[in-house]
Amino acid sequence: MKTQQFYQLRKNFLSGILVITMMLLIASCATSESFLNSSVVPAATGKVKVKKDSNQNYAINVKIADLAAIERLQSSKQTYVVWMETEKGNTENLGQLKSSTGFMSKQHKASLETTSPFKPVRIFVTAENESNERYPDNLEILTTGTFSNKE
Repeated sequence: MKTQQFYQLRKNFLSGILVITMMLLIASCATSESFLNSSVVPAATGKVKVKKDSNQNYAINVKIADLAAIERLQSSKQTYVVWMETEKGNTENLGQLKSSTGFMSKQHKASLETTSPFKPVRIFVTAENESNERYPDNLEILTTGTFSNKE
């Protein structure tokens, strides 16, 4: 009887270790970078999460808080655009940030979820006249540091 209980306890323990290991492996697949402090919009904070999906593409999730409304910038731009520097040195337009104000709050939030076949090295935000610009404006509103090499 005690032998059966011991084997069952050992089996449950090993199963628990396996589950925890798998969860850690899955969680470690995502890379997260914070945006650096901005001299243009100093109150803005945010993070970028990058995760390789099952199709070998990169799922990119950008979330920013306290981003000033575009019309409050000194430039006469119309929208915020997220860009990515790729591993091959190209700059890709990821899309326009979607802005909102938090429920029962005046905190301005912005986000973008997208997918790219290219591995990002750095993500940055600029103010642009159009969301479909081919090249970024010289003034970066926010930028991440260089992403680490883990996937």
